Amino acid sequence: MKISRGFKISLFVIFLLIIDQIIKILVKTNMTIGQSIHVFGSWFQILFIENNGMAFGMQFGGNVGKFILSIFRVVLVIAIIIYIRKLLKREDTPTGVLLGLAAILCGALGNIIDSLFYGMIFSESTFTQVAELFPAGGGYSGFLFGKVVDMFYFPIIDTTLPENFPIWGGRHFIFFRPIFNFADACITCGAIYLLIFKWKFFSKASKAEESDPAK
Repeated sequence: MKISRGFKISLFVIFLLIIDQIIKILVKTNMTIGQSIHVFGSWFQILFIENNGMAFGMQFGGNVGKFILSIFRVVLVIAIIIYIRKLLKREDTPTGVLLGLAAILCGALGNIIDSLFYGMIFSESTFTQVAELFPAGGGYSGFLFGKVVDMFYFPIIDTTLPENFPIWGGRHFIFFRPIFNFADACITCGAIYLLIFKWKFFSKASKAEESDPAK
């Protein structure tokens, strides 16, 4: 029996999503906020932080901003799913395009799960206490207000610049300061892949729609 492309893409999204959630749950239930595990020297660390906002640890306007962002993520996921379903109906859609969009979809879903449910199923992570999964006293927040778990930190260059260095002399400099998670990586890799390798497809599709007399 031939397996449809739609089913394969669904399995791909589920596979990436499971990896994302396993990593986050392991970090949250075994590490305290700010705890760091050096994987390869100092330049690759598992450093546990949480954020209320966007990708790569960026914040977004308190509780109101958090609510708006959570809703936006849900709408974005629905839009991506509709677009993927549309492309699946076209025989000329490259599998690479579908995989790139699926990676972006997985990343959005991964962080949505944190925002929607983590506050309900985990106790608070602190600098001294590891969180519990399904705590007896309930979670640390309600639906839509969970914190996103981040952990990958790559301070590839971590140094203090010489005093005679132009403009920034004497300042502490870290190259690639953001701390991110697997879902963020899926979004970034999927977007970069599509921009570099599949832009011709989207350019062609855009021209075809513009020239469609039915529109």
